[in-house]
Amino acid sequence: MKPWPEIVAALKFNVIGADSYIKPAVSASRKIIDTFSEQSDRLTVAASNSRAVHPFPKEWRSDAYSVDALPILNESGQIKTSLSKEVAHCDLITKLTQATKPVTLVFTGPLTDLARALAIDSSIEHKIEKLLWMGGSFLEHGNVAEPDSDGTAEWNAFWDPEAVKVVFDTQIPIELVSLESTNNVPLTPAIRQRWASKRANPLIDFLGTCYTFVPQLVHFKTNSTYYLWDVLTTCYLLNLTIGKTKTIRCDVIPNGIAGGRTFLTENGRLAKLVYDIDADSFFDLIETIAKVV
Repeated sequence: MKPWPEIVAALKFNVIGADSYIKPAVSASRKIIDTFSEQSDRLTVAASNSRAVHPFPKEWRSDAYSVDALPILNESGQIKTSLSKEVAHCDLITKLTQATKPVTLVFTGPLTDLARALAIDSSIEHKIEKLLWMGGSFLEHGNVAEPDSDGTAEWNAFWDPEAVKVVFDTQIPIELVSLESTNNVPLTPAIRQRWASKRANPLIDFLGTCYTFVPQLVHFKTNSTYYLWDVLTTCYLLNLTIGKTKTIRCDVIPNGIAGGRTFLTENGRLAKLVYDIDADSFFDLIETIAKVV
């Protein structure tokens, strides 16, 4: 496998206050780029001002404050990575408009900023090569356990179901890393120990430390049980061979008690669903990236 920098050239990073609070999440993101990238002079972070239809639990969102305070991110005492002067969805329009080649979008949170950008300038759709989204589920039950949900939705879709519908109704090619895509990569005590044994690598140490904020619920599943959703999505972009894909037709319920539920239907939009992840290859890839960065 080629080293990570030869595969992907990042244009920008958006931060949304979904499973986080926006201020510490933006701060931590800029510090992460400073600490683990040599491109802090080129990259920017854009802060979203989008608001949830259904907010994530505050207990989960508060972890952003803890990550922002980690010593490894604060050793220099300064932040170099620039904060965009534009809010996230406007910055997205700018970057796509300026792009000379089609751009792959990777969203590991809600699709609200993309939906808002499309509402302002629908022409950007043609600048998008594909959308890789960690979101949705085609299982009987999702991972939302809230009073205003029937339990069929996945959290990133539930946060703003109407935004998902807006994006689904475009012609943008979509690849989905759904809840079931991550069945082979739960965060287990064995994985925690694997990272702990390799903490001499600063990035592995940082990764393991961040996941200490996730409780070890090993005896039962809840909407807090953790699988490596976002990490898998990013790693899949870097090495498509760690999983398989199948073509599906799907849609989303945009409102009501089942709002955010994604479902299979012959009348739905075409998408590719990632499945059957090779867990060994995935966890090896994480360590390969850590050595390259």
